Amino acid sequence: MDLGGLNQSFLKMDEKKTLRHEILELVRRYHAAGAPADFRPGEDFVRYSGRHYDEHELMALVDASLDFWLTAGRYAEEFETGLGDYLGLDNVLLVNSGSSANLVAFSTLTSPRLKDRQVKPGDEVITVAAGFPTTVNPIVQNRAVPVFVDVELGTYVPTLDGIEAALSPRTKAVMIAHTMGVPYPVREVRAFCDRHRLWLIEDNCDALGSRYDGRLTATYGDLATFSFYPAHHLTMGEGGAVATASEELAGIARSFRDWGRDCYCAGGENNTCGKRFTQQFGRLPLGYDHKYVYSHIGYNLKVTDMQAAVGVAQLRKLDDFVAARKRNHAVLAAGLDRHERHLLLHRATPNSDPSWFGFVITVRPEAPFTRAELVQALDAARIETRNLFCGNLLRHPAYAEIEHRVAGPLTNSDLITTRTFFIGVYPGLTEPMLQHVLATVDRFMAGKAG
Repeated sequence: MDLGGLNQSFLKMDEKKTLRHEILELVRRYHAAGAPADFRPGEDFVRYSGRHYDEHELMALVDASLDFWLTAGRYAEEFETGLGDYLGLDNVLLVNSGSSANLVAFSTLTSPRLKDRQVKPGDEVITVAAGFPTTVNPIVQNRAVPVFVDVELGTYVPTLDGIEAALSPRTKAVMIAHTMGVPYPVREVRAFCDRHRLWLIEDNCDALGSRYDGRLTATYGDLATFSFYPAHHLTMGEGGAVATASEELAGIARSFRDWGRDCYCAGGENNTCGKRFTQQFGRLPLGYDHKYVYSHIGYNLKVTDMQAAVGVAQLRKLDDFVAARKRNHAVLAAGLDRHERHLLLHRATPNSDPSWFGFVITVRPEAPFTRAELVQALDAARIETRNLFCGNLLRHPAYAEIEHRVAGPLTNSDLITTRTFFIGVYPGLTEPMLQHVLATVDRFMAGKAG
């Protein structure tokens, strides 16, 4: 045995460990050197949302980069386990965006493995018109038929009655988002789906930490999705996840995420099943290498470990982030209440406890001003706003020719298109920023509302 060479290896390992510690300490100091200046109303932006982080995210990102493991690795596994523990679900699969999460989740339902419950071209899926495009796009891309229902003003989610009225003999699934963090009546919708043997996908991209009837959203559906874009509750920069309690659905989702392959070995692993060269698949030769057998027409939608490292640091702060969003939403609600005559303010559904994504405002039709006038006043004060996503999705050019069905009038979705917007509640907002928002609205109302 070459003890000298072994000792040299240990010395190099110790040196690398010491250097890593020194690098991370420098990163911590680098972050501390950039402390933000005091907020200057009218000069500094009040963002509608954004990344909120400290030295821990930077240190995790650099730590992962030093490993130079450029695909999903130890941090991805840690995040998946951590989010699963938070949700109480056994299966969380990281992907590269919330949109990809929706694509993977819906594509999962098209698997032939689901037999008579497989979603096939022409099957109908109940969704809403006033939402984000990539909740609906996977339905269209898989040649199913979206059935659009309207939403309520104030909550911006559909009612159980509206969903039930959309049912037809062709209905196979419901795929709806908890818009802006407000849960729709998901317990009742779950029961509706069970009665009619429908799949339920909860688009939870806006709603991490929201609860309905005391239970976390994303835990009612057969599948749930998340986004970790900087605007969302946690960020990896880009990133998303699919979660499910079902081992069968998790296996199918993993296949769609990982090129459509049948093998479920993690990166760098081989022969986890112990049958790599002994099985028969389709018309392939007996014993064809299982790592290169494809059972679905899939994608490559994995996340990198550097992104996941940021997510791990963020996940440890989730409870604080949710509390901050609730606190900021409450401040805005209390301050804007005096203008309720002209502004319809954001509210929760019964039995829900939202983890708010933003504060939604609808300018009432009888108000003596338009959305554009109010938004322009906020913009002039450097307060960011955003429309409520698409308004009525069917008004957009991309959806003019899609096969679809509309269940009832989309009156509120059309009104949202012309009169609704939202402002921020994310944890990066401070009390002076929130007071600047309220003072700006007060001044506008004094000049416009009379």
